[in-house]
Amino acid sequence: MSQFQMTEVKRLPKEGRLRLTWEDGFSTEVDYETVRGFCPCAGCQGHGTGEIEFQQPAGPVEPLSIRPVGNYAISIQWSDGHDTGIYRFDFLRRIAVEHQDSD
Repeated sequence: MSQFQMTEVKRLPKEGRLRLTWEDGFSTEVDYETVRGFCPCAGCQGHGTGEIEFQQPAGPVEPLSIRPVGNYAISIQWSDGHDTGIYRFDFLRRIAVEHQDSD
């Protein structure tokens, strides 16, 4: 189980971001492109070292659906047809901290 439990994932279509909120009160917004670019699936990342590298999406993307995966992750169906990534809450927290919007 993830040490960071997410309580909310909200799409912000006008801003092109996801608002991510955890049970400890931490909340931030991350661009759709950033989340899609860090897709952790083997198709995007290969079967290498385990380090997740940013892969630039081919074009603009948006999440069409977001579903829970157990109590530890979410699955996102993207507008580019991609839907195999399982985003663990701790992984999303790391992305959120490293790439949070500075507006």
